[in-house]
Amino acid sequence: MAACSVEALLAKAEQEEAEKLKSISVQKELELEFDIGNLLAIDKNRIESRDFREQKKEDFLRSLARDNTQLLINEIWKQPTERVEEAIVTKLPDPVTALPREKPPPKPRAPTKWEEFAKLKGIQKKKKTNLVWDETAKDWRRRWGYQRAKDNTKEWLIEVPVTADPNEDQFAKRTAAKKERVAKNEFNRLKNIARAQKVKLPGEGLVPRAQQPKEDLARAVSVARTSTASMGRFQDRLPKEKPPRNTGKKRKFEPNIGDFSSEKKKQLEMLRLMGSKTPKLDINKAVAKQIREENREEAVAKYKKGGKKGRPGSMSGKGKGGKGKGGQGGRGGQGGKAGGGKRRGKPGQQ
Repeated sequence: MAACSVEALLAKAEQEEAEKLKSISVQKELELEFDIGNLLAIDKNRIESRDFREQKKEDFLRSLARDNTQLLINEIWKQPTERVEEAIVTKLPDPVTALPREKPPPKPRAPTKWEEFAKLKGIQKKKKTNLVWDETAKDWRRRWGYQRAKDNTKEWLIEVPVTADPNEDQFAKRTAAKKERVAKNEFNRLKNIARAQKVKLPGEGLVPRAQQPKEDLARAVSVARTSTASMGRFQDRLPKEKPPRNTGKKRKFEPNIGDFSSEKKKQLEMLRLMGSKTPKLDINKAVAKQIREENREEAVAKYKKGGKKGRPGSMSGKGKGGKGKGGQGGRGGQGGKAGGGKRRGKPGQQ
């Protein structure tokens, strides 16, 4: 019994070792279809139901997946290879099978204001070299960034301009100007993103400019006035100051306790209008609409009767009759003067 058990264990160990070290060559009745670009292998071989029932389902599926994966790897290594940083990689061809996307393709980025202006003016972007000659260092240096050419931040001495305050710190002024430029670029970048996503920007107040527009100043005054606890209700107004616009209307709610007669009256009136079969008619509005329709029809009729030269009575007394077409439609300027003038009437009338 012990000998049998030992032999069985050895056989089982040999079988497991053989399973681990299977051959890379796999035989199939029908060759697999490969799409190496998508790392896809399609197996069209028939699965025998008897083999599927006799073996365990998991073992059968694992063996089938192992063989097909081995064939896929064999096909991958037939592609051209190259070495990249101590590793051998394979160049995959373009995919053949069109796979559906999980999400829609990304939309193109909206152009910035400068890109729209450059396209309108026909400004072409010119690519600049990264290295430029630095006369001070007598060497080729980067155009931007660390150790760039013509870097004025490394100067230990700055000449004070004639128009500047002699007691002003020029180094601090230069640092503040750079911080302002960086903040302005970041602000413009965020504005472009918000404009591309159609997001309404909150009120940012007054942006530092050489000359402030009148609309921005009025908006800033309105915001400052309504920034108090009372929303500007008790703020004094300046002489000749116009009332603020677009302040909105404050909503009014009916009381929850007390007399409900007004609310009851509104609800009953609404039910009466909803239940009535005759629609509510505004007499004045209907009469005005009918008058406008009649005037429009009369003007169209006059225009068609007078021809393409305009409405009757709108031309001077020249040519074929002019205004009123000169009595009996006489030809020439005299007929036009006879029936013209400031008098308006139908063609043929004196």
